[in-house]
Amino acid sequence: MRNNSDCKFLDIRETQIAIKSLKDFFQRDLANTLNLTRVSAPLFVRPETGLNDNLSGKEKAVDFKIRKYDMNVEIVQSLAKWKRHALKKYGFKDYEGIYTDMNAIRPDEEFDEIHSVYVDQWDWEKIIKKEDRTESYLHYIVKEIYSVFLRTESFINTIYPYCLSPKLPKDIYFITAEDLLERYPDKSPKEREYAICKEKRAVFLQGIGGDLKNGQPHDSRSPDYDDWTLNGDILVWNPTTQNVLELSSMGIRVDENRLRIQSELSNTCDRLEQAYHKALLNYELPYTVGGGIGQSRLCMFFLERKHIAEVQASVWTDEFLEEARMRGIQVL
Repeated sequence: MRNNSDCKFLDIRETQIAIKSLKDFFQRDLANTLNLTRVSAPLFVRPETGLNDNLSGKEKAVDFKIRKYDMNVEIVQSLAKWKRHALKKYGFKDYEGIYTDMNAIRPDEEFDEIHSVYVDQWDWEKIIKKEDRTESYLHYIVKEIYSVFLRTESFINTIYPYCLSPKLPKDIYFITAEDLLERYPDKSPKEREYAICKEKRAVFLQGIGGDLKNGQPHDSRSPDYDDWTLNGDILVWNPTTQNVLELSSMGIRVDENRLRIQSELSNTCDRLEQAYHKALLNYELPYTVGGGIGQSRLCMFFLERKHIAEVQASVWTDEFLEEARMRGIQVL
């Protein structure tokens, strides 16, 4: 580990250059590793298509009317369902995939060190075969993505050897949400994540959305894209903030059977009448694996910043801006 007193701190201009270098390297390596093609994606969709992501079901998408055409649209909350539709439309084949920049506005977010009203991530999706809908294939994909994290860390640390240090372990640790509950039965979900990540430093926490043995899910997930048994989060221990940082949410997507099951469990069967859901139930969409990787969070982690405002241009309260000035936080 470096001696902080010997570190040349990146100023705000140098930080912008570092962000560009980091993002360029990461997305190229991710595309090469997972066989992904860069595509353009919508900023907004029509709600009746069912293509928008409902997240936990509590967040309300930002919407507006295109006045001249009396058309209502919603800003996307993620592209989980749109990507699956796009893979079919563009004629992609087995083990080919896409990735895109996803930008969203989430006005219900509570500001803190890793959350703002603006969301920027790489959304990716890849076609698989039905027989690939297994835990072993999920773990294979997670390891591939983690290898990109490792190479990205090596790349950026080589550019800034006096500012940055290694943070990731050689291997990522796999554990299910159920096993994590059994290990820490008296802790809350966030406390369990904190404990396992502090110990292992890089963790894939699998099985998020369905109820655990205590009758509660580890966290909420929309029922109509991830298979709750074959999904998870890539979590890392961030030594800069001394806390857990989620870098990716991902998983093997629902097939027609899991869509019905999860819709019944979540009392959202009304969604099955939407165009996207009908296409899935009618076997018209490919089987896929996919997810999102936070761009600002990735930069925050590898560039060793304490607050997301240091790597992302967003809107902040006057109180935070004053606090940032007092703490020496460089707000972009």
